[in-house]
Order: sequence, then structure tokens, then C-alpha cells
Amino acid sequence: MEQTATQHGHETVAQVEKREEMAGRLMVALDVPDVEQASLLIDKLEGIPCYMKVGMQLFYAAGPGFIRELKARGYSVFLDVKMHDIPNTVRGGAESLTLLGVDMFNVHAAGGTAMMAAALEGAAKAVSLHPSLHIPLIIAVTQLTSTSQEMMNREIGISGTVTDTVVRYARLAAEAGLHGVVASPQEAAVIAAACGPDFRTVTPGIRPAGASLDDQSRVMTPGQAIRQGSHFLVVGRPITAAADPRQAALTIIEEMTQA
Repeated sequence: MEQTATQHGHETVAQVEKREEMAGRLMVALDVPDVEQASLLIDKLEGIPCYMKVGMQLFYAAGPGFIRELKARGYSVFLDVKMHDIPNTVRGGAESLTLLGVDMFNVHAAGGTAMMAAALEGAAKAVSLHPSLHIPLIIAVTQLTSTSQEMMNREIGISGTVTDTVVRYARLAAEAGLHGVVASPQEAAVIAAACGPDFRTVTPGIRPAGASLDDQSRVMTPGQAIRQGSHFLVVGRPITAAADPRQAALTIIEEMTQA
């Protein structure tokens, strides 16, 4: 992977490997409406070994073929479709997503432990039928990073603090056998304390210093999130809406590396 313009001198193998590792922990949110715009963005990021996160808008427009294209180009793919349904429906959905070859997908923890366990069962069934596949990382959404405490208490009807709810959902996800959760970076440390350091935290709400918060409520900079223990950082508009998306991504990776 190329270096940023701020780097000077020779690097050790360990430094290069750390930068590659951090690139693999950056998830670029392809929150665009169609394949054409997604492809333009991907071309600008060519050679950066980041995850690609495909959300509902793009997946519904582009379909499974686009996921196969990303995999053919060598990318890890997080399919962010947030399944939340009866266990049997989620079991079937998880089987289909695993057959598609995604590396990560998510469900809503609010669906309960039986539903979350069903997602794992569906993935395992797909692998049993096609041993060349692997079980994706299956993670549970705790509370959206756009959710403030006032919204959670008054509108959603859950009492207590956001952190309390996130930790409770994380424990339920671990109980169901899932690999981690989606949460804000502010909760990464308490989730690790509750569920262990290997339980993954995938954290949206990442905003470089000085960037617009957009519709996010619970945010951190990339360096802060890494120091808090986030395993994967989801970054959308600070990269995709930047004048130079490639440089924006490289700058974020550099900050992650230096954290």
C-alpha cells in the first residue's frame, strides 16, 4: 500500500505490516445509490486493502452480482443489511448471504438470542453444503450511532443509559454465539470488559477532527476509536464525500496506525 505524503524515511517491516493491518480494519461505507457511483469510488481507492461496506441502498440497487464483483477484485465485504425478523427467516437469509461469499453481515440484537443463533445456524448450513466457503463474521446491531439517550428513552421506550443497553445487547449476542456487535466507539471499551477482548466491535460514527458530524450523535476520531479498542472502523462521508477520497482514506489509515 502506498504511503501518505506525510511519511518520510525508511520504515521497518513491522511498521509496514501495522499499516496494512489498519487498512484492513478500515471499512469504507459505499453509501451511494448505484453501481456506477460505487465503481468510480472503488477505482479511486484501488490498491488500498480496506473492507468495503455495502448497505441497503446500494445492495437493493446493485444486487448480488455487485458483491461477487467486489470479491473478485479481492476485497473483504461487510454486507450491512441489519436483518431483524423471525428466526426462520433470518436463518434463511444468513444462508443466502454466506453462499454469496460475504465476509461479514449483521442482524439486530433486538431480535433476541433465538434469532441471532438462527443466523449462525444458517451460515453453518451454507458452509456444510459448500465446504469451500467460510462462516462470515456475524455481528449484532446494538443501538444505532444516530440514537441519542433522549431518543432511546422517549421514542424507542428503553429506559436507562445507551451504554447500559449496548452492553446488555452485546452480552446477548455473545450468548447467542455471534462474533461481535456494531456499536459506537464510545462503547468499545465497556463491551470488551463485558464480553472479552476477542469479541469484535464494529464502530460507525468515525469522524476525523474538524469533520461534520452529519446525522451521527456518538462519534470519535479514528485514533480515539483505535485507542478505545474498536476492531473495525466504518467511515462513510469523510471519505466518500471528500474532494480526494483516496487521500482521505490514507490519512485515516495513518492516524489509525499512529494511535
